[in-house]
Amino acid sequence: MATVDPAFKIIPKGQACFFIWRIENLQVVPVPRESHGTFFKGDAYIVLSCHATATRVKAQARDTKGALDMHAHFWIGSESTQDEQGVAAYKTVELDDYLGGAPVQHRETEGAESSLFLNYFKKKGGLTYKNGGVASGFNHVDMKMEPRLFQAKGKHVVRLTELRTIDWSSMNQGDVFILDLGSVIFCWNGKNSNRAERLQAMQRAKQVRDDRGGNANVIVIEDGEESRLSADEQQLFESKLPLKDKRNIKLESSDDARSERDAAATIKLYRCADEQDGLKVTEVKGGPLVKADLDTKDSYIIDNGPNGIWAWIGKGASNNERKEAMRNAMGFLKKKNYPDQTAVTRVIDGGESTEFKALFSKWPEPAATKGLGRTYTVGNVAKVVQTRFDAATMHHNRGLAAETQMVDDGTGKIEMWRVESFEMKPVPKQSYGQFYGGDCYLILYTYQVQNRDNYIVYYWLGHKSTADEQGAAARFAVELDDKHGGTPVQVRVVQGKEPPHFMAMFGGRMVVFEGGHASGFRNSGEKDTDGPGDTFLLHVRGTSKMNSKAVQVPCRAVSLNSNDVFVFFVKSATYIWCGKGSTGDEREMAKTVASLRPCDPVTVFEGQEKPDLWQALGGQAPYSNDKRLQEPDVVMPVRLFQLSNATGRIQVEEVNEFTQEDLVPEDVMLLDSWDTIFLWIGENSNKQERDEAEQVAFGYLRTDPSGRDSSIPVVRIKQGNEPPTFTGFFGFWNHDYWTSTLSYDAVKAHTQARNEPQRVVEKPVAGTVPTEVAKYPYEMLAKPASQLPDGVNPENREDDA
Repeated sequence: MATVDPAFKIIPKGQACFFIWRIENLQVVPVPRESHGTFFKGDAYIVLSCHATATRVKAQARDTKGALDMHAHFWIGSESTQDEQGVAAYKTVELDDYLGGAPVQHRETEGAESSLFLNYFKKKGGLTYKNGGVASGFNHVDMKMEPRLFQAKGKHVVRLTELRTIDWSSMNQGDVFILDLGSVIFCWNGKNSNRAERLQAMQRAKQVRDDRGGNANVIVIEDGEESRLSADEQQLFESKLPLKDKRNIKLESSDDARSERDAAATIKLYRCADEQDGLKVTEVKGGPLVKADLDTKDSYIIDNGPNGIWAWIGKGASNNERKEAMRNAMGFLKKKNYPDQTAVTRVIDGGESTEFKALFSKWPEPAATKGLGRTYTVGNVAKVVQTRFDAATMHHNRGLAAETQMVDDGTGKIEMWRVESFEMKPVPKQSYGQFYGGDCYLILYTYQVQNRDNYIVYYWLGHKSTADEQGAAARFAVELDDKHGGTPVQVRVVQGKEPPHFMAMFGGRMVVFEGGHASGFRNSGEKDTDGPGDTFLLHVRGTSKMNSKAVQVPCRAVSLNSNDVFVFFVKSATYIWCGKGSTGDEREMAKTVASLRPCDPVTVFEGQEKPDLWQALGGQAPYSNDKRLQEPDVVMPVRLFQLSNATGRIQVEEVNEFTQEDLVPEDVMLLDSWDTIFLWIGENSNKQERDEAEQVAFGYLRTDPSGRDSSIPVVRIKQGNEPPTFTGFFGFWNHDYWTSTLSYDAVKAHTQARNEPQRVVEKPVAGTVPTEVAKYPYEMLAKPASQLPDGVNPENREDDA
């Protein structure tokens, strides 16, 4: 085995652990645990995280069963030297070799860290960047208290950055700033800062106060309310930040998250080859990408623009390609003229991270996948849900509800309307489950949990419906929501992308016909085509009443498929045509569909058709008869994003390893479970965020590099009315969480409750003597405290030698 730096020998093999090293005088030096989360701008660091799934960050080593998920990061401070950066990079490769090549390698830069890296320090209040470093003589222990100004920025994990100057021109109204004057710590909240930044800043200030033995006041100032400070507090604050200079403050902090998200929609795959004259990089294809695009004998670079550069090392790649992967990827970054802070990550074949797999539209593998965290198995409903079950069962088994996307078995109360002439027209009960592709529909579903009514409002959009009708359907969904006290879950359903529970409501009798009412502006001159007529052909897909539907297809032989079942209605008979590849369950569901007509159906197996059947289909013709291969389960990560318009436009920020606590009442959250997008509406979110949430969801899908269909269901949920299909993705869920959480104002009052009355004392300049000082003889000053002259503090009296 090659030699390894002695600093790495403290790593316990086969155990979860977390370590940080700093590059000091080009040597690797461990950072004490109490200093984790503080980074000096003039330094470079190495961070190692080894954890079992769902326990990513632990401050101490512990035994764990199974393989570890390992991540090695080298962090580059904005003022670190090229030598320090180089040592951090190659020492990370050395660490990787020492651990058998298992870690995912990450290059992190100050202020642009990955969500994974930030999450390590979440419980410590986020990151703190301090000026200086080893080369400039700064140490981790501050020996002298100097006034300092810090900027707090971030929604879930706050970055605390020490600023070079204490001046209004260094500040903005979109963030929180901490002015640390030693005995007094001011938290100044920009008017457009978010709640997380304000709470985290107060928490940091309290930590500093506690580190000083409680000998400091924490004073919270709201932007524009500086005049409410006491005279002494205001005098102290203005000694560093005069209010007359506040006009120099910036309105907002710079942010280009939106443009970066748009640019991230473009993704390209490059093959890397180690040749005699150096590394040869060849473009293979653009997105969307699938797992099969990666050949295990090669190494690749995945270019996701500002979202990051990824180096993938196949098992058959050369040792040189493996060792040089990060350096080659950084060279690629420079060649593309991408910003220096662009993330660079190296993954190995078989050890891909969640974020890497999310770049691909297909990544088939077994569900028990190392390091994937929360996952959703696409197409798994039929395997799990085949029997009747009630809502109480699913609310107690939230994990199953989330996996199957079923709140119950669909046997609740249904009310159904069709959008006609921009009004809601009730659908007769005998026609429930029958849809027309040229129309839009609304369904109010009611089910009970513990004798309490719960509601889901579905609005279904036909492929050939007009934009006007779709807009009307969305508006009516809001009206139904309001009518029931704002408690319903709203679900946008596009034809062909119906979620499992939607199909289950109709017990296998869901049918989508062509045509519809001519009520939209674009087709107002067209003739109504309500009803399929006497002769029509339905393509039946599904294996149970929980997941079946039938769709009308052209009444021709070319529409048939050997893998499926079709129901053919003619005026005098009903036929069930069974392809050779169809299953018994599919044939049973076809009988349910055939019951739309009262006559007994005739079952016809492929190859046994009579001439009259072909004649009714317009004559025999070739049709698809290739055997459909069984597609493997596609296991995809479940991801949470926060939507906020604090800067005046909607921004999206991912939350890594989320819990219920990460749902912020002041914002809208987006949960992506791959087949469904959930929009969680915080009760304190603003109108713009609520109104634009769906458009942000569509934009998110449009810019997804995996190339997903943007027609997947979008579910709108209000805080406090979360169904188990949503809460099941969060592990433990406390329904009383938000009612028991202190408000911002309460936290603010509690923080300032320990403050002592503030009084400014003018200190004499060193080396000078005040001109007017009362003088007393020694005998008078030696008397008991009660007999001392006015103005003499007995605590300042020196002890007798």
